[in-house]
Order: sequence, then C-alpha cells, then structure tokens
Amino acid sequence: MQEFFRVLMPDVKKELRRGIIECSKRGLLHSTKWLAEMHHGLSDVNIDNAAPDDDHSFSECQLEGITPAEYSDYFLAKSYYDVREYDRAAHAVRNCESSVPRFLHLYSTYMAREKRRLDSTTDQANLNEPNQMRDLADLLATLRAEHGRGRLDGYGIYLYGVVLKALNLNKAAEQMLVTAVRMVPMLWSAYLELSPLIMEKKKLLSLQLGGHWMRHFFMAHTYLELYLNDDGLKIYEDLQAAGFNKSIYITAQMAHVYHNKRDVDKAIELFQALFESDPYRLDNVDTYSNLLFVKEMKTEMAQLAHKAVSINKYRPETCCVIGNYYSIRCDHHVAISYFQRALKLNPKYLAAWTLMGHEFMELKNTNAAIQSYRKAVEVNKRDYRAWYGLGQAYEIIKMHYYSLYYFKIAHQLRPYDSRMLVALGETYEKLDKCENSVKCYWKACDVGDIEGIAMYKLASLHEKLGDNETAVHCYIMYCEDERAATDKQSLYQGFMTLANYYEKKCDYERAAYYAYKCLDSDDRKTEAKALLKTIDYRRSAECQKKKSTATVVATAETSSEDEMEWEQLDVRARVPFTSIADTSKTTSTATATATASSSGSAATGASTSAGARRLRAVPERVRRAQPNQRTLTGPTANSTATTPTAATSTIPTISEETPGGSSATTATESETLGDSTPATGTTEQQAAHDSSSMEISSVSID
Repeated sequence: MQEFFRVLMPDVKKELRRGIIECSKRGLLHSTKWLAEMHHGLSDVNIDNAAPDDDHSFSECQLEGITPAEYSDYFLAKSYYDVREYDRAAHAVRNCESSVPRFLHLYSTYMAREKRRLDSTTDQANLNEPNQMRDLADLLATLRAEHGRGRLDGYGIYLYGVVLKALNLNKAAEQMLVTAVRMVPMLWSAYLELSPLIMEKKKLLSLQLGGHWMRHFFMAHTYLELYLNDDGLKIYEDLQAAGFNKSIYITAQMAHVYHNKRDVDKAIELFQALFESDPYRLDNVDTYSNLLFVKEMKTEMAQLAHKAVSINKYRPETCCVIGNYYSIRCDHHVAISYFQRALKLNPKYLAAWTLMGHEFMELKNTNAAIQSYRKAVEVNKRDYRAWYGLGQAYEIIKMHYYSLYYFKIAHQLRPYDSRMLVALGETYEKLDKCENSVKCYWKACDVGDIEGIAMYKLASLHEKLGDNETAVHCYIMYCEDERAATDKQSLYQGFMTLANYYEKKCDYERAAYYAYKCLDSDDRKTEAKALLKTIDYRRSAECQKKKSTATVVATAETSSEDEMEWEQLDVRARVPFTSIADTSKTTSTATATATASSSGSAATGASTSAGARRLRAVPERVRRAQPNQRTLTGPTANSTATTPTAATSTIPTISEETPGGSSATTATESETLGDSTPATGTTEQQAAHDSSSMEISSVSID
C-alpha cells in the first residue's frame, strides 16, 4: 500500500484545499464540488494546527493571480458568472490581463455560446451539427493565438482542449488535456474530459500523466468507462485502505462497479448506505433507480421518485427517476415525456437518450428508437447500451447486416458480456452463417451466460442442422440447471425435445421423466399427456410381448422333454431285438420253451403295468402332438398277430422283453380308445407275436 500511495494524508488534504480555492475563483464548479467532497472525506485528518505562516499563505492564495487594480472587475464578473449571466461576466473582464480574470473572460465566453447552442437544441436536432459549432471558431482562434504566445496557464490549456474536443479534433484535444493535467494535477474536470478519448487499456497505460496521486482516481474512473470493472474496483479498494474510506465519491463509484458487474444486490446495498450518509444527494440517483427497476421494486421506486421531486424537481436525474417509475408501470408514453423533459434540461444527458430509446422499442416505434440511440452514441461513443439498442432496432426491421455491425461494436465494448455474444449468434444464424453462430453461442456459455439462453440457442441450432446427438447433449446441459433458465418456455421446449428423443430410442424411463416435467406448462401439457399415453401403450405392448415369448419358450422346453421320454420308451422296446442274429444259432428243448413261456407271461404283466404308468404321466396335449409314434407302434402290435410263427429255437431268447413292450403298447392304445379291459392272450399268441416282432425288427435293423 505504501508503494501504491506514498503521499501523507495531511499533504493530500492541503492540496485539496488549495485546489478548491483555485477552481472556485475561476468558476470551475464541478471540479470545486468534487474536490470539496474529497476534502470532506478526510475530516479525520487534522491540518488546522498549521504554522501561522502557512495560514497567511493560504489566505493570500484566494487572490493569487489577480492584480489589485482588477479586483473590482473580477468581483463583478464573478458575481455575474455565479448567476449564469455568462455574457455579462465575459464583458466585465474583457480588458483584464492577469491570469484569473483572463481565464474567466475566455471561459465565460465559451459557456455563453454553449448555453445558446443547448437552448436552441431540440430533441430532434443533431447535437454535433456543424452550423451549431460555428460560434466556437472565433474562440478557437483566440485560444490558439494565446497558446502560441505562451499566455495560457494550465487552466487556459484545459479550456483549449475542451474547445478542440467540441470541434471533434480529438487528437489535438488529447495532447492539450494531458498537458493541462501535468500542469494542474488537481483539475478534476481535465481528467473527465480526457477519459472519453481513451478507447483501450493499452493507450491508458501509455499516457504520461506524471506521478501525482490524482492519477489513481483518473485510472479507476477510466477503467469503469472501459468496463474493466475488476481493475477499477481494485484501485478503489486500495484508495479506501490508504485513507479515503469515508469518501462518498469512492462509495458511489464502487456501487457503479457492482452495477456494471450485474451484482444488483451489492450495488443496491452500497447506494442505500450512500443515501443514508448523504440523504439529499441526487448524483447517481438515476443509476440507483435503474437497479430498483431491474429488481422490480415498485414501492421503493415510488418513494425514490417522491423524494427526488421534493429535493429538486428540475434536475435531469429527477426526471429520469420519474420516467423509470412510469416505465415499470408500463405507462410508456408518460415515461417518454419525462425523459424528454430531462433532455431539455440537459441535452447531453446520456441516460435519458438511452432509456427513451428503450421506451420507443416497447411501443414498437422503431424509427424513433433508432433516433434516440443515435443521439446517445453522439453523446458517448462507448455506451454499449446504445449500440446494442441500435442492433435490436435494425433486427426488428429485418436489416440483419446493419444489426450485425452494431452488435459487433457492442461486443467490442463489452467482450465478456454474453448478451452481446448471443445477439451476434442469432444474427449470424439468420444470415445462414451457422459456423460463426455456433462459435458465438459456445463463447457465451464460456464467459458466463447471463440470460441463460445460449445453450438453448446452441441446441436449437444443432437440431436445425440435423445433428441430433449434439443437440440432445446441449439440451441435457441446458435442462440440468432449471433455476438458471430465465425463459421457462424454452426450458419446457428442451424437456419436450428430450422426451421425444428418448421415446424414439425406446428409453421409456427417461422419456417419461422429461414428459412429466412438461405437465407444469400450460402450453406443453397436452403434448406431454399424449406422449405419456404413447409411452404407457408401448410399455404394455413390450410387457405382453415378453410374456408371450416366455410362454413359447416354456412350451418348447416341455415338448422337448416329452419327446425325449417317448424316444426312450421306443428305444427300450427295440434294444433287445439287436440280438436276433445270435438267437438264430441257439437251440433248446420243449421243456425250456414252456419255462420261457411262463416266465415271459410274468414279465409281460409287469412290463405292461410299468409302461402304462409312464404313459399316464405324459400330458394329454403332448400325446396328441405325437401321432407318428402311435402310428409306428400300432402296426407293430397288429403285425404281431398276423405274422407267421417263427422257429421255436428263437423263442427263449426274446420272450423276456419283447412281449412286455408289445403288451404295454396295446394297453396304452386300449386306454386311449376308452377300453379299460387289459389285453391278455395265451402263451401261444405271445410266442407268435414275439416271432413276428423279431422278423420286423430284423428287417428294420438290416
């Protein structure tokens, strides 16, 4: 902090007091007012116990620069000047040669001509019209001659720079004003005239202003004009820490910083503290009114308007406050009348021109809005609001290349303002320059989307270009933070788009989630309900399809098991027949034949009962579905009764298994046909059946 501000506060206060006297006796009222406010902020610093010599020199400086012979002329001219009779004041000191009366003569001449120009200016006239600047040509010639002879002091050079600037000779004006600042560092008006000529930070840092501590206030003020809010805020915080913590000027400037940063609550808090300490202050009250307008605090705006009227109803700031109050009540015609009244009081009142343009836009009077914004640009070319308003006006009348030009200028003045980037993106999109539009939207998201619509615009553009996947990704990012979305209709549009997308992808959970969110919108409720019905129908269809598939699979598995069981039964009936070739070689006696027959009868009964139990376990639907097995088994059983009896030598070998299988089949057929009587036969019939079965099985095996 010591490196930032190396001057002792008592010395600062002395310089402020000296500056107040010098500016006051020359009629520089705004500089005097500013210096007096800064001086009052250092009330804790005591310099009144100075030495008598210092007091004597301080009292003498009040008449310094005025010769005793010119006292009477000077006092008369100063009294005329104080009551705004500028021509009489200039005439009273026309023959004076000392520095202070001479400056008062030149400055009174300038003020008289400026007053005539402003009085003749209407709200339809051009503020910088050439024929209204002709009166300054004579004064410029006089100042140039005085400067050439070296008769101009720092204050006179300041006036020379002001006249050059009024004639749009900005480069020469900048040189003169820098010289005036170096010669008279306490002249705050010179800093204010120099600041609008600085268009970028690099140029500001290159100025040779000297090492006086007043340059810090100029740097901070210019940073705010360039919308470099963080740099300006840091300087003001350092100045407060250095000892200017009670300065109402710094408090007001910090409120402006937070206003520019759109930290509305903090700005309102600072303004309220400012007006509590200085309740009859009207400076910056228009900015405070704008903040209340943004917060839609109608009651506070009404109270502020009544208070401003009670203080001074003929101040431009008061008219602006009343205009804002009627604007928030949507009474735009009355609001315009008050803004016009403010401009009659001060045709260079920037806020009134800009706000009046906004009101004309609300009334759809595009031509009048364009004229108002152009006047605002003439007053201050760095007012991004006026350039942005011009872009919007030309966008309404479908002149997109014009609007693109004005939006670009607004973006140059506010490179990190997402509103300018979104406006540029929309204009590029209308001009079918989609690549540039995408870049603008992405940059708006990167710098911080103030309005919360950049991502929605980006998603809509990708959807328009057919890039649905990127569009869905952007919609998801946009819909994640519902509170940040200022346009609820756009939010519901995003929800509906996502719901339709996921419904087409058969992701019914997500589709239903986004569709349910649209039920809160009156415009989207019907569409959302229809989509939810579609989702329910498709869900039901899927569930039914899954159930049908499961039933078919279960049926197939059951059928497979039954077929395997039938095949096992058939195989068990045929396996013993494979030994026919071996049985033909064996011989046995009649006694063996009788034994085999009796044993075969017992086996037949057992096999028949077992086979019947197995076949009863088979479901009826399966038995109906297998006609081939029954067809193959039936003829085999029938053929056993008609086939001639084989040789008796073969009977003992097959009599144990074959009749059982045949009898089981016959029993099964009897059950199927409804005959409950079991099939029985004599031993001879069984033997004949076995021989015939062996022949058939032998043929099929071969």
